[in-house]
Amino acid sequence: MSQSFHNEPFSDFSDPNHREAFQSALRKVRSKLEAEHPLIIGGKEVNASETFRSYNPSRKDEIVGVFQKAGAELAEDAVEKAHETFGRWRREPVSERAAILRRTAALLRERKHEFSAWMVYEVGKSWAEADGDTAEAIDFLEFYANEAERIGEPKFLGHVGGDDNVQSYLPLGVVAVIPPWNFPLAIMAGMTVASVAAGNTVVLKPSSDAPTVAAHFVALLHEAGLPRDVVSFLPGSGSIAGEAIVRHHLTRMIAFTGSREVGLGINEAAARMAPGQRWIKRIIAEMGGKDGIVVDASADLDAAAKGVAASAFGYQGQKCSACSRAIVHKEVYDEFVEKLLAEVAKIRVGDPEDPDNSVAGVINRSAYDKILSYVESGKVDGTLLAGGEGDDELGYFIAPTVIGDIDARAKIAQEEIFGPVLAVIKADDFDHALEIANDTEFGLTGAIFAKDEELLARGAEEFFVGNLYLNRKCTGALVQCQPFGGFNMSGTDSKAGGQDYLLLFSQAKVVATRVE
Repeated sequence: MSQSFHNEPFSDFSDPNHREAFQSALRKVRSKLEAEHPLIIGGKEVNASETFRSYNPSRKDEIVGVFQKAGAELAEDAVEKAHETFGRWRREPVSERAAILRRTAALLRERKHEFSAWMVYEVGKSWAEADGDTAEAIDFLEFYANEAERIGEPKFLGHVGGDDNVQSYLPLGVVAVIPPWNFPLAIMAGMTVASVAAGNTVVLKPSSDAPTVAAHFVALLHEAGLPRDVVSFLPGSGSIAGEAIVRHHLTRMIAFTGSREVGLGINEAAARMAPGQRWIKRIIAEMGGKDGIVVDASADLDAAAKGVAASAFGYQGQKCSACSRAIVHKEVYDEFVEKLLAEVAKIRVGDPEDPDNSVAGVINRSAYDKILSYVESGKVDGTLLAGGEGDDELGYFIAPTVIGDIDARAKIAQEEIFGPVLAVIKADDFDHALEIANDTEFGLTGAIFAKDEELLARGAEEFFVGNLYLNRKCTGALVQCQPFGGFNMSGTDSKAGGQDYLLLFSQAKVVATRVE
């Protein structure tokens, strides 16, 4: 039976008890760094011929975990084993599937700080960002357990023409789950348990930048009672292991979150029929964003400056929902910029083990170099107002960077940077601001700061994004009340955390019975 749902509360780190508990978790996790993790295929631990390492982006030489590197052959074996298991798992009562998710949520809640600590080390999340990631994972577990029960019972559609009509939702088969590194627990867990809750089996290929978090989550699922052969754990190269599971004829669905380029490649590969394939593969492809916040002349500029700074620089700007364009009415441009720079000046950059640091190292060397190349481009096209420098001596640190006087068609105003770089663009009026906001191939999140109710209403109608926020920051969607997903090149608008989501992992069947 479905239970009432409430979002998991965030930890209050101003409370000395919470601070000490988190510091204890950091010490515990640090003692476990460099452990080696096997593949799990068909419920069995498997070693590969190669291994790779996961590193701490804020201490670039510090090894977080050592992993087996699956190749194409092991990937294909994982799909085939998952297909065999599907024949059994699909018949598991929905009540038991939901119970496993709830038990997993309870265990995760008990070890909340420990999982968050893994994210501090493996992907450079601050205490608060890691805590929010873990809370969202708990939300996904409990919400999808409820949703599985809601849609899991056959529904009587009515009696017509002498027939009783019943609709039920069936699982699809093997789901390839390919999550990103930036929400290594929440998004990875959400896509995995949505698949499982609907009765599918999973081949999970975690990001090579965040496999440790995924390994510990899979172990948690097993501890909660999920049969070991339902989710295969398959770290490896995206271009080899990932492509093998995407192309396999027994893969029924691919759930992907990541870059536009990779998402389009997966969509193209999945569209090609493989020998022996008997279905059109279903795709969830949640990709990038070039999210804008419109600041109108009527806005509360103090609130707008705080909202833009939090949206642009939370987790180093490494969120698909991050604000990378502040679009500001010309009448308040100078005043807003002054307030924004005051907010940016408060941000501390450094190792996220220190709770006072809110910006840590970006994920890896490639990202560091790419982001700084965008900064150089922005310096040419606009005016550097803050930041602009990097420091890679210990980790991949980049100062929160604000570049003003940017043309709406400039490179840093059009391309996804995925780092702590904000372009500030001047708009002639509200109409012009909306025109700029919509002038991008993406359509994920956005926000409007304004006191004029008519303008807010117009913006709600005309700002073309999947998640729009009025007079608040454009990051931090909550499960159930703010289902998440975007338009255009931001992806398939899957609305993760919403009531439609599990339907994407299911197929509907109607049975009409003639009644004498």
